[in-house]
Amino acid sequence: MITVADLGINFSGQDLFKHVDLKFVGGNCYGVIGANGAGKSTFLRILSGDLEPTSGEVIIDKRTRMSVLKQDHFAYDEQTVLDTIIQGNPRLYEIMQEKDALYAKEDFTDEDGELAAQLEGEFAEMNGWEAETEAAQILSGLGLEDSLLYDIMGTLGDKQKVKILLARALFGHPDIILLDEPTNHLDIDSIRWLEDFLMDYDGTVIVVSHDRHFLNNVCTHIVDVDYNKIKIYVGNYDFWYESSQLVQRIMREQNKKNEEKIKELQTFIQRFSANKSKSRQATSRRKLLDKLTVEEMPASSRRYPFVGFQMDREAGKEILAVEGLTKTVDGVKVLDNVSFRVNKEDKIAFVGQDEIATTTLFKILAGELEPDAGTYKWGGTTSLSYFPKDNNEFFDGVDLNLIQWLNQYSQDNTETYLRGFLGKMLFSGDDVLKPVKVLSGGEKVRCMLSRMMMYGSNVLMLDQPTNHLDLESITAVNDGLTNFPGNVLFSSYDHQFIQTVANRIMELKDGSLLDKMMTYDDYLEWKTANGVK
Repeated sequence: MITVADLGINFSGQDLFKHVDLKFVGGNCYGVIGANGAGKSTFLRILSGDLEPTSGEVIIDKRTRMSVLKQDHFAYDEQTVLDTIIQGNPRLYEIMQEKDALYAKEDFTDEDGELAAQLEGEFAEMNGWEAETEAAQILSGLGLEDSLLYDIMGTLGDKQKVKILLARALFGHPDIILLDEPTNHLDIDSIRWLEDFLMDYDGTVIVVSHDRHFLNNVCTHIVDVDYNKIKIYVGNYDFWYESSQLVQRIMREQNKKNEEKIKELQTFIQRFSANKSKSRQATSRRKLLDKLTVEEMPASSRRYPFVGFQMDREAGKEILAVEGLTKTVDGVKVLDNVSFRVNKEDKIAFVGQDEIATTTLFKILAGELEPDAGTYKWGGTTSLSYFPKDNNEFFDGVDLNLIQWLNQYSQDNTETYLRGFLGKMLFSGDDVLKPVKVLSGGEKVRCMLSRMMMYGSNVLMLDQPTNHLDLESITAVNDGLTNFPGNVLFSSYDHQFIQTVANRIMELKDGSLLDKMMTYDDYLEWKTANGVK
């Protein structure tokens, strides 16, 4: 169990949160949510002991073993994958090192033998003989071959390292697991395995995530970081969201009733305060008015941008025809004779692990890349807006502020219009004068979405549009694409995003295309039923 008592953290005189009192109990999974900058990762750092709070304390039994997902991809570059994973259980790794050192001694003494026996006993109690098998099983679940166990970390790619660091956090059955964005850069199959792992885990899990489907599947409680406070609610993310919306609605309705009552009382006082026969009633109502206050809605740190796409004209029946597209990238054939037709009202999700294939296809369809073979043809009435996965070329080295940047894509060049538009995307006040080259990843995504919204296109193509976004912005993009009446082609690893937007699923694997007219959940069921990997 973790006990948090009167916890607070202050940066430069500003309270991120204060007077936090919580208890985290074994057997539960707690999903930590909140707007970007609310303090989610800071809270996890305090729980892990990596950051000292300004006030209060975190109480954890000294016998409790905590495991934390590390984000430093270069910290273990000189070590093998197996050593990196086993170090997730520091005591087990220490015993292994001590044993190796003892058995390597040439002058092995009786005392050494006694120590070795003690270490062997502790090693067996900690399931040390199963350590390599467990590491291999976790790697396999995350989609990596166990042949990697003896590779050096520095020789691996970033996506492999992400999975290995996650395996390190899960290894050895710790009492508490702290995970900060564990699904980042994971493919759908790996996310599903992680969900199953955490649902079967009987310790305490505290996880920060922007993946709503993941939070719904694994969480027993939601930890809400907002209003400079942290509160725990029973239930998964959807239950928390629906409950919070209900509370907000009740408060708004109560405020409206109070406002109406105040107006009624004010009108009565104005009408009858000068009337002697009514003066006593007016006085009593004035006293009632003094007691009646409109309770202000809490100033939540959550802010929802407005994402809405309007079509200047409706597309005809012919949308897109792709015939025999083939493309080799860095010696690998990522598209091999790919053919499909897009029908009117299709909203197509491109899923699977081969991001390069999807990005290559999108670049070809956007006219940014030439295929090695094959053709594609957009319908004569279509107009395309494209959201690339890598948007750096739109911002790096660009000496413009936000208003000037957006003005390049707007037909209305008035500052009032541009400020209003940026305000809907959560850029207000002096924010609109910020140089675009210093924007965060999430701010750049909101700018790119604004650019798309300016065009009035009837076909939208988006490559990983939810990267870098918080839950509120993801929800806004989700709603915007769901409500869009035209065609959408997109890629994503966000299960709920795919399920709620797409009516057709395509998966590119080994250059070939699997194409199904169904929802994402139905697609996953179909793959399972047919033994399709």
